[in-house]
Amino acid sequence: MNRPPTPLPPREPARPSPDALLAAARREEGGRGRLKIFLGAAPGVGKTYEMLTIGRARLKAGTDVVVGVVETHGRPETAALVDGFEIVPRRAVPYHAAVLEEMDLDALLARRPGLALVDELAHTNAPGSRHPKRYQDVEELLDAGIDVFTTLNIQHVESLNDVVAQITRIRVRETVPDGILDRAEDIEVVDLNPDDLIQRLRDGKVYVKGNAERALRHYFSRGNLTALRELALRRTADRVDDELLSHMRANAIAGPWGAGERVLVCVSEDPRSAGLVRHAKRLADRLHAPWTAITIEGPRSLSLDEAARDRIADTLRLADRLGGDAVTIPGGRRIADDILAHARATNVNHIILGKAERSALFELVNGSVVHDIVRRSGDISIHVIAGEAVRADPMPPKTVATAPAPASVVAPYLFGLAATAVALALALLTQPVLGVENADLFLLTAVVAVAARLGLGPSLVAVVAASLSYNFFFLPPVYTLTIADPTNVAAFLLFTLVAVVVSNLASRSRREAVVSQGRARATERLYGFSRTLAGCATLDDVLWATSAQIAAMLRVRVVVLLPEDGTVSVKAGFPPEDRLEAADLGAATWAFDNERPAGRGADTLPGARRLFLPMRTGRGIVGVVGLDTDGTGPILSPESRRLFDALADMAALAIERVRLVEELDRAERAAETDRLAQALLTSISHDLRTPLASVLGAATTLRDLEGALSPDAKGELVTTIVAESERLNRFIANLLDMTRLEAGAVAATLTPQDVAEIVDTAIRRLGTVLARHRVVVAVPAALPALRLDPVLFEQVLVNLLDNAAKYAPDGSVVTVEGAVHRGAVRLRVLDEGGGLPQAELERVFDKFYRAAKGDSVRAGTGLGLAIARGFVEAMGGTLTAGNRRDRSGAVFTIHLPIPAAGNGRSGIAG
Repeated sequence: MNRPPTPLPPREPARPSPDALLAAARREEGGRGRLKIFLGAAPGVGKTYEMLTIGRARLKAGTDVVVGVVETHGRPETAALVDGFEIVPRRAVPYHAAVLEEMDLDALLARRPGLALVDELAHTNAPGSRHPKRYQDVEELLDAGIDVFTTLNIQHVESLNDVVAQITRIRVRETVPDGILDRAEDIEVVDLNPDDLIQRLRDGKVYVKGNAERALRHYFSRGNLTALRELALRRTADRVDDELLSHMRANAIAGPWGAGERVLVCVSEDPRSAGLVRHAKRLADRLHAPWTAITIEGPRSLSLDEAARDRIADTLRLADRLGGDAVTIPGGRRIADDILAHARATNVNHIILGKAERSALFELVNGSVVHDIVRRSGDISIHVIAGEAVRADPMPPKTVATAPAPASVVAPYLFGLAATAVALALALLTQPVLGVENADLFLLTAVVAVAARLGLGPSLVAVVAASLSYNFFFLPPVYTLTIADPTNVAAFLLFTLVAVVVSNLASRSRREAVVSQGRARATERLYGFSRTLAGCATLDDVLWATSAQIAAMLRVRVVVLLPEDGTVSVKAGFPPEDRLEAADLGAATWAFDNERPAGRGADTLPGARRLFLPMRTGRGIVGVVGLDTDGTGPILSPESRRLFDALADMAALAIERVRLVEELDRAERAAETDRLAQALLTSISHDLRTPLASVLGAATTLRDLEGALSPDAKGELVTTIVAESERLNRFIANLLDMTRLEAGAVAATLTPQDVAEIVDTAIRRLGTVLARHRVVVAVPAALPALRLDPVLFEQVLVNLLDNAAKYAPDGSVVTVEGAVHRGAVRLRVLDEGGGLPQAELERVFDKFYRAAKGDSVRAGTGLGLAIARGFVEAMGGTLTAGNRRDRSGAVFTIHLPIPAAGNGRSGIAG
């Protein structure tokens, strides 16, 4: 006989989410400006161009638009768009001997435009600015009610910093918190095909030609650009997804909306749940969708045995390792309603369930979660997986013995009977005053107290005892279990029914309170540990925090072992310990090699003193943790084992994060070493070979054509030999000096010296090099004597003058100026060349770095300026680069301290 379908209860009308309404109200409230971010995958995709284009359209529409700061980077098409905007002059910030230009925040606030264009959100402001970061300037503009357009590259997003570094092998130091993007009202992706961006780079539209070639070999490879492009699109898609969910919650829209695919898999204590999780992973991969594993934790969870609880915890950990989100939510009366409520709140459109293997009678009495979800799912697709499809995929059982939780079987029931006896005594004592009609209240109070304190079983015993006592002592005929009056029969039955219902409700409230307290306690512990790990920057810090935290939470002794030279060795311990016995070391090695527990209480090598448990991430095992206590038998209780698993997972991720950072740093150092080696080979093969070829050619000509050459021709060849030999000598000296600097072998011998005299010596030494320039010296003879190493300081001036002669056109003026400035002697070398790009003012001091130059410029090793700065710093001074303000040209400024009175003529200082 077919059972008629159960009518569906009407769905309660959905209510808007208070959090979503509050967020919407905050966005719409007046007083705060609106932020729009133009997000790009890499420099050169056109973020600034797009920002200026939209800003110009807003200007034509009547909006008051001003430029706070825009970096054109020498691109004429971008510079052309700036014309026509009101530009707030930048603020000059002195920094050492240079002057940096920053956005004038105070001027913008005073001007108070409707819209400010602020380029490069991740920019670091010059020291002395109000805020260290430009995004903080933007926050102040927004708080003042000014709308802001700004630009940002995806590699500057804080949460993606490690991901970008792993992709590009370059760690970006300037980052912007994710909260800035979350608070932006609009994010526009400025996208460009990688091939088009590479072509723009080759055309010199992003960087100058020399820098472009280096960028193409490193950061701007096609693979890097494709990965960064995907990151930018995914980050924006996540933002759009969040906006959709907020809109649905604020407007009480029941999901799902088919704007994207989302998968939810339901996890229970069933051994086949692991197979469901793997099935969800495969489905999510096919749909290119995010997925979540969910379990409902309610009063029934307390009735599960420890093996079932372990299966649920391990299945959720499996989901986390496979890339899904593991979610545990408190349950109500109906599991199906809880699952569907979560699915609609998160816009899930695929739910995966396992087919239950229960009898029809069980489902008739208790109902079926699968059937309830299918009937109530609405537009959500339900995937019911048969048992055979996932039967071969169960979670492996625990192979470590755990200590049973201490429990007394008799004591709770005796306490229930004792509470009933106390209530009975009070009822009998107060009966002459309160009457028999109030006796049942004393007994019901005892039942409620037992249920709230001890649970359902003892409370039912208390119900039986209270009912019998009520009948025996208060219902006539008293002191018998018979009931004479039929009305008293109804009173007795009603009392028993009320006692059962009340005890059931009280025990349910107790179970829910126990679940909530346990969840809060575990969450608090894990949150504290996560905060500790977040503050660890080195592997030693992570290992120490891990061992100390596990020891404190589980009350055990801990050792942490990591792989080293083909085996495992102790890296940390609490209390500190650095050696293991042979049996323990063998168990630890086996646990690491097989990724399974070993040692005390395990199936393998149980004779070891410690229990060794593996630490894993999605990439594999990272180490093992050894636990030990003074007692005998199992070390961990089932609850402690689950807590350890969570702690070990967090520690493993922290260890992997630190290792990835270390690998990245090693890769960066290796790349830097390769770059320096390549530059050195280039220098030896070209820069050193050129003067050798000149010397060889001139000498060969003198040998072969000595009789046919005029005296002037011979003199010119000899001059060439001498000049090129001196040039070769300077190149070799630079290489040797840089080797000394790198080895820390430069020790300045400081004695009082006349600066003007050393300047004159350096100029005479470079007479041939400076012959095509006019040298102007403005170094007063009255400058105070400085404590210098004359040999090193002369080499500094030689390198600076040689650099000026190299990059300044023939016939131009090279100037050497000296003066007392801010309590120090300032010496400046100025040329009349093309100057230095603003972005390269610091890079010119890098080893083997050479700025872009024409073919007519003499070759060099790219070491002269690096050596000059190293020598100046060895003498206690500073050397900076900048550009002239009166005309084109570079200026290199040396600041040297003036000796204190009485020390100016002292002896040698090392």
